[in-house]
Amino acid sequence: MKFFIDDLPVIFPYEFVYPEQYAYMCDIKKTIDAQGHGVLEMPSGTGKTVSLLSLIVSYQQFYPTKRKLIYCSRTVPEIEKALSELKRLMEYRVSLAETPEEKAKELAFTGLGLTSRKNLCLNPEVAKEKKGTIVDARCRDLTSAAACEKGRANPGSVPLCSFHENLNGLEAGNLIPPGIWTLADVQQHGVDNGTCPYFTIRRMMPFVDVVIYSFHYLLDPKVAEQVSKELSKDAIVVFDEAHNIDNVCIESLSIDLTRPMLDAATRSVAKLGDRIEEIKQTDASKLQDEYAKLVEGLQEADNSEENITGIPILPDDLLKEAIPGNIRKAEHFVAFLKRLVEYLKTRMRVQHVVAETPVSFLQHLKDITFIERRPLKFCAERLQSLVRTLDLTRLDEFAALQKIANFATLVATYEKGFLLILEPFETENATVANPVFHLTCLDPALAIKPVLEQFQSVIITSGTISPLDMYPKMLRFEPVVQETYTMTLDRNSFLPIVITRGSDQVAVSSRFEVRNDPAVVRNFGNILIEYVKIVPDGVVAFFPSYLYMESIVAAWNDMDILTEVWKHKLIFVETPDANETSIALENYRRACDNGRGAVLLAVARGKVSEGIDFDHHYGRAVIMFGIPYQYTESRILKARLEYLRDEYRIRESEFLGFDAMRNAAQCMGRALRGKTDWGMMVFADKRFARADKRSKLPRWMNQYITESASNLSTDMALVLSKHFLRMISQPQKEGSSGKQSLWSLADVEKAQAKAREAAMLDAEAEELAQEALKKTRLDDNGANGDAMDEDSDDEFAATKFGVSEAELAAMDLDG
Repeated sequence: MKFFIDDLPVIFPYEFVYPEQYAYMCDIKKTIDAQGHGVLEMPSGTGKTVSLLSLIVSYQQFYPTKRKLIYCSRTVPEIEKALSELKRLMEYRVSLAETPEEKAKELAFTGLGLTSRKNLCLNPEVAKEKKGTIVDARCRDLTSAAACEKGRANPGSVPLCSFHENLNGLEAGNLIPPGIWTLADVQQHGVDNGTCPYFTIRRMMPFVDVVIYSFHYLLDPKVAEQVSKELSKDAIVVFDEAHNIDNVCIESLSIDLTRPMLDAATRSVAKLGDRIEEIKQTDASKLQDEYAKLVEGLQEADNSEENITGIPILPDDLLKEAIPGNIRKAEHFVAFLKRLVEYLKTRMRVQHVVAETPVSFLQHLKDITFIERRPLKFCAERLQSLVRTLDLTRLDEFAALQKIANFATLVATYEKGFLLILEPFETENATVANPVFHLTCLDPALAIKPVLEQFQSVIITSGTISPLDMYPKMLRFEPVVQETYTMTLDRNSFLPIVITRGSDQVAVSSRFEVRNDPAVVRNFGNILIEYVKIVPDGVVAFFPSYLYMESIVAAWNDMDILTEVWKHKLIFVETPDANETSIALENYRRACDNGRGAVLLAVARGKVSEGIDFDHHYGRAVIMFGIPYQYTESRILKARLEYLRDEYRIRESEFLGFDAMRNAAQCMGRALRGKTDWGMMVFADKRFARADKRSKLPRWMNQYITESASNLSTDMALVLSKHFLRMISQPQKEGSSGKQSLWSLADVEKAQAKAREAAMLDAEAEELAQEALKKTRLDDNGANGDAMDEDSDDEFAATKFGVSEAELAAMDLDG
């Protein structure tokens, strides 16, 4: 399908388009045209990705100033999905090309996705490692500039990666033919040509039209410094599934230190000291050269690909001055690190909780160790320089030391927006100390600020991003477009209902005071039993936390509720262990496929609630037991709430409510993954009946919660659910209910003509209003003018000829 939005020809790879997709594309174009930022909430399962890509690719191909698209998603499956959509779109565009020139232009369009070395590595020696950090370190050993230089000068002296070496003979920008390459395609190309997929993608990034990768490559300064610094300012940035973007920003600037880390750092410092002594004996000039460079303030401009890690602070805060004298010499810097690590060890010996600002921490550090703030700021950069000078290998062994250097740099750079919390025990009742030193970022705006400043258009989008105004407030930016869309359905294919009480009329809730009440637990269990009886195939039940789920499941077991559920469906449980959860999910799907049916017990904010789709028979009902509030006794959360209150005027209850409802909506959105899909959404907590709670749900979900379905007991909910299941099982012809949820090209043109007509009428009305206003002003001015003229004539007569006003009034001058 091809249609126009203003002057832009948009190619959409399907015969029909949803009305909300069309509205979404119009708003994306508006955002890009205005060169501003946008927040858009598009209902789940309505083709958000394909709409986004269709509009932006059409924009890139039509306008001569080609702007790169940087598309950020959260997980590898989502990156793969976006690449597959883009591939299908470009195949469709090529098939529609009318002239050889157009076809060549479409074929030259290039898109790549980037993920970690662990997911892409082909070197058998490196790929066999299980941990990502070890894979990264082994890869750097084989591909670092120093290793390559030695290996090429004296073949066989150091091991090199043949896949990486084979790339060097190829021309930059031509490492891979044009086209859209999924991650699997790039790997296969690497196998066929003996080239490294990871470095192929990294080196091609400045030359491609679309880059699809994880949020962290743009938001985490340590990674962005290496991967994203060469991206042009006029690029269009899209954060998809961005409902948790504030948490990603905070995580990227937060660091936790533990006792084992400090022990590992001590060993690393000792290794550095030994290596410096060794180099002094064999190649002292190396250290001299480094010292000379640091004296001149020439921090090495390092564009190599093998950095141990980037600098943890944001580009604006990087200091453009020389590294301080007391840490320029390698041995002085090692002594400095040793003192810092020892100080942190002593701090960790305390037996009570400490919370302090960076300023107070730095003052205490200075009083005890005489370490000044300035050398701390350069700690991460100086360590990076030293690692390069010493040609260190197996950098994973220095990861703890790098973390401490990053910690030092962040503490010394930022006074506001951070807090240090030292917790000596893991839990309140623990007796064995296991201290953790948290450097917590409290302000999500810090991490996203350079992205919003560097790129002209940043679009934040998701299916569950309500209330919309919370994100611009927290991330400190002014959106040019802020919109949420409703969902057009030919028939109500999902039924959201709120159960506030059990059949015994006892209110159900996960509130702390009543959450473990046997009556509430039994009512929750009865809801599950009744729904597994009537719902075919898969049912997914979500709980606010792992702890609560464990206690409920244990109680259900004692009450024989699980035995009753087992009669109808198998039960699978999500656990904090990723491998266990993957096996549970696989078996859950098998049980749904073979007709046995299954129940999956999962947790809000867990793996299942975020990235897993339960489309069609995998999720015919989703039940939310309780409201997923965060654990409010967490010191880090308390500090963040305090910061939001003081800096942003966001009340604690407002933020906690917003966060709980976006997570509840995220869980519920798992049930509906397209317009042909159907399912039930059961909100089991009396607090969902309150208007202030429901108003925080996405508009497309809220519009289908009727008054009659917003305050039900279990048995009333079952009557509605059975009626819904009977209704949905009847075949229905498209469009028979009068609501049209699919637009053909003619419908799009009709809608555009209607919009133009409405715009003209608005313009005319505006014009008439302006004219009326002008006329009123003229009349007012005329009346005032006459009065003024009369007054001025009288004054003139009185002053010029000495005639009084009374005499003037008595004269009949006209006669």
